[in-house]
Amino acid sequence: MIRLFAAIAPPPEAVLWLQRLQDDLRGARWSPPENLHLTLRFAGQIAERQADDLDAELETVQGGPFDLTLRGVGAFEDRGTPRAIWAGVERNQALEVLQRRCESAARRAGLPPDTRPWRAHVTLAYLSNAEPERVGRWIQQNNLARLEPFEVAEFGLYSSWPSKEGSHYRLERAYPLNRPLRGP
Repeated sequence: MIRLFAAIAPPPEAVLWLQRLQDDLRGARWSPPENLHLTLRFAGQIAERQADDLDAELETVQGGPFDLTLRGVGAFEDRGTPRAIWAGVERNQALEVLQRRCESAARRAGLPPDTRPWRAHVTLAYLSNAEPERVGRWIQQNNLARLEPFEVAEFGLYSSWPSKEGSHYRLERAYPLNRPLRGP
């Protein structure tokens, strides 16, 4: 069994920008630079054979390079308690098409549909006992943050390996975006 997800890794200049946001919030376990990514499709724990099928299906995903802009921040909550903070992504049709195509590829590989609504974001930190007021102030201080657009020319299939310090991610396969999009 292997834990997998399809994602876009931001370029080094975007990672540096994201790291500047990772400051001054008690209770935050900040994501290390090498773990910053935008998830397109989470596969979870799957058998090696199904991982091969997922790889083969992701290889067929078509799309051309596109620009992406990181903008704003926010928090995911569980019953009113903030659990994670994230950097947002400006709405982008090419990104949305790519995400839908990754979802379709996962289904063709035999994975069950992901029924959760997808929201483009980069997780900056997971929170533990963070005071909601402090999280609110952090969001207010950083919500106007915006990075100049950067080009996305590939996405990847990543494995996730748990450890005491948190998960470590490894790129298993990269898929270039060098074929133009044709329809949704």
